[in-house]
Amino acid sequence: MTPPAGHPGRGAAPAAIADPDPRRSHVAVEVAALALSAALFALSFPSVVSTWGLYPLAFVALAPLFWVIGRAPWSRIVVYGALYGFGSYALFNYWLAAFHPLALLFVPAIYLGYLALLFPALKLVTDRFPRYAPLWQAVVWVAYEYLKTQGFLGYPYGAIGYTQYLFGPLLRSAALAGVWGVSLIVVLANACLGHLAGALAPPRRGAWRRAVELARKRPLAPAIWALLFAGSVVYGASLPVDYGDAPRWRVALIQQNTDPWRGGYVAYERSLEVLLRQSLRALAEDDPDAVIWSETSFVPGIDWHTRYRQRDQESVRKYELVRRLRAFLDQQSVPFLVGNDDGQKRGGDGERIDYNATLLFEDGEIAQTYRKLHLVPFSEHFPDWGPRFIRDLLVRFDTHFWERGTELTVFDAGGVRFSTPICFEDSFGYLNRDFINAGAQVIVNMTNDGWSKSVPAQMQHMAMAVFRAAENRRSVVRAANSGMTVIIEPSGRITEMLEPFAEGRLIGDVPVFDGAATLYTRAGDWLGAALTAAAVLLIAAAGGGRLLRRSRGER
Repeated sequence: MTPPAGHPGRGAAPAAIADPDPRRSHVAVEVAALALSAALFALSFPSVVSTWGLYPLAFVALAPLFWVIGRAPWSRIVVYGALYGFGSYALFNYWLAAFHPLALLFVPAIYLGYLALLFPALKLVTDRFPRYAPLWQAVVWVAYEYLKTQGFLGYPYGAIGYTQYLFGPLLRSAALAGVWGVSLIVVLANACLGHLAGALAPPRRGAWRRAVELARKRPLAPAIWALLFAGSVVYGASLPVDYGDAPRWRVALIQQNTDPWRGGYVAYERSLEVLLRQSLRALAEDDPDAVIWSETSFVPGIDWHTRYRQRDQESVRKYELVRRLRAFLDQQSVPFLVGNDDGQKRGGDGERIDYNATLLFEDGEIAQTYRKLHLVPFSEHFPDWGPRFIRDLLVRFDTHFWERGTELTVFDAGGVRFSTPICFEDSFGYLNRDFINAGAQVIVNMTNDGWSKSVPAQMQHMAMAVFRAAENRRSVVRAANSGMTVIIEPSGRITEMLEPFAEGRLIGDVPVFDGAATLYTRAGDWLGAALTAAAVLLIAAAGGGRLLRRSRGER
């Protein structure tokens, strides 16, 4: 008996085999592309694979992502954005788990929300303006990077321009538009590649012909990228990198490699022993102009325990350490910069408030004080308007909230004017620019990243400090508890670095360059703000056009 047509015995496969659901294979390919993009994104920055980062990867890291946005249907875009946001930041910021396991869930969860909104915006401008899609995609992406650094949740980590901190000529072009100009160049390269990949896929006969035709018909975005890249590199290469003629400020940066916050009085005492030991060696052997300690290197409030003598046992023991430190500082003719918990009384009620502060000691007395202006969300500050249960949860996790400072302090020691952004304050371009405009000649970052127990985490932080030097053409000095303790010249070149997670001191002659202000120093984040305004107009125009077509019954 002859099987009927279509029966497996006649050579035709069953329907489930011959005609599998194409959506399943499309989803698998698209998810794989997003996973590849997330991995390349993380590897572009300092990571466990390369502590310096594989910065050339940044020019292709987002290309698979843009390819997916161009081909995936609207029904999957929000989910894809959420997956990418969570996955990329879980890989990139893996070290947050050392602070608290919940932090590794919380920060990626924030980016899950951000990217779930960003992907539809990228899809919208891609579908509405396909001829110039790579250009508009880059505008929207950099606007997102700029916006995510604003407000209470402002978090500069992950702006892709920071991957280029080792690419000298491109780095130095940040003097024009800050990190946002570098990000624009990197993202536009990725968007162009993603657009090209859409013409090459699937890789069947004629794919290259389609790619050439695409380049011929839509040359504007690649041409703009080539001009921006070449112009930025030429400009950066033309800037001076030798500051041998500039006056020098000889500093001793003390890296104690102890956690003064864990262990109470014993930890305070152990940290002080290390600080004094290394400082005495520097004074005896290196003849520094200033000795600089790290963020809250000495925890007991020096000013508080000097002025307010309390009789409980803990306060008495803290005062003894303060007295010992002040006796040491009284004997020094060299200025000391000390990170400290600066306790003060508020108003008439006498309530104690605490600031994360830098104290400048001259001849044993506090000459000037800087109190941190930009506090770390959740771990240092939680707004009054925030949910009470979150605040209570943070307090239960022993979170130490600080009061916010109010003044842009410019220290003056030995004729050198400098400001001291604390902790991740050096990752915000606007604040460091404000210090320079207030008169600072050198930026001195005092930080403690030791809690991360991760060299890549410390390198990611340092990479942003490199941009602060290049943006303003001013030297940046970093005194870190456990790394990265470095000296960065105004060109963005790292000249000295101390081994991380090791006790020691770094002696360096810092160029005090006080040349003309850069465009970035004068105008600030003008490009980030301009791209944000352009992105809002683009999204509004694209969304309005889409709604108009729907109202007319068009598909």
